[in-house]
This record gives sequence, structure tokens and C-alpha cells, in this order.
Amino acid sequence: MKKSLIVLAIAASIVVAGFVGVAQAQKAKKVVYVSSGKATYTPRPGGGPSMHILRGDPDKGPHATFTKFDPGYDAGMHIHTNDVSCVVIKGAYLYKDDAGEKRVGPGEYIFIPGGHKHWSGGDKTEGALFYEEGPGKFDLVPAK
Repeated sequence: MKKSLIVLAIAASIVVAGFVGVAQAQKAKKVVYVSSGKATYTPRPGGGPSMHILRGDPDKGPHATFTKFDPGYDAGMHIHTNDVSCVVIKGAYLYKDDAGEKRVGPGEYIFIPGGHKHWSGGDKTEGALFYEEGPGKFDLVPAK
């Protein structure tokens, strides 16, 4: 009987701790609103695109950003270690791989699997502004 009460007390403590953890996590969540036209963009180390971080940290793990390519930007052939998803807001994200070329325009989506060799760049006149997110650290590894 005493053993059952101890087990019950431990189980109850775990359940209460779980509820407290969930309540704290829900409390920390908040609505976030950012206009891509009014955001402050920071150039990536080494030049190239500039980003406004919406959540997470692209240098460390999962993230979401508004990303800008200057007009005519050329990222060269490369891969990303992790998947990358993009929705273009303005201009055009230019994409090329062994299957062909794509001009991803406003309101259009592209998913690039991690490890997939491709070329990307910005429209010659407008560049590109897009929402980007990834499940892990963002990187650009040059490929031949």
C-alpha cells in the first residue's frame, strides 16, 4: 500500500510538472508581425544576401527570415546542408539545377532539399525578396 502511494505521488508530481512546463511554454508565445518592406536587413558574413531574422538563428539551427538578393546577385553552384523553403515576395529568385531553370516570382514557392546541387541568384533588375525557412543551420557550400 505504501509503495502504491509513493508511485502515485511520483506520477502526480510528473503530471503537475508537465502542466507547469506547458503553461510556461504557452505563456512565452506571442504574436509577431513584421512587414518585409519595413524590416531591417543585415548582410550575411562574406557578402551576398542580406537577412532579417524572424525567428530562430540561421547560424545555429532552425530559422525563418526575410532574405534579399541584390539585382543580379549570383550565388554560384552550391548546396545547403539542410532543406530550404522559399516564398518570393518581390522580384524573382532565379534557380537552376540539372533538371533545368526556374524563375520563381511573387507568390511562388520553391523547396530545395539539403544536399541538392543548384545555382541561385536574383533578377537582374529587381533582385529578389523572399521568405525563407529551414529546419537547421543555414549554409552555402560551393559545389563544382
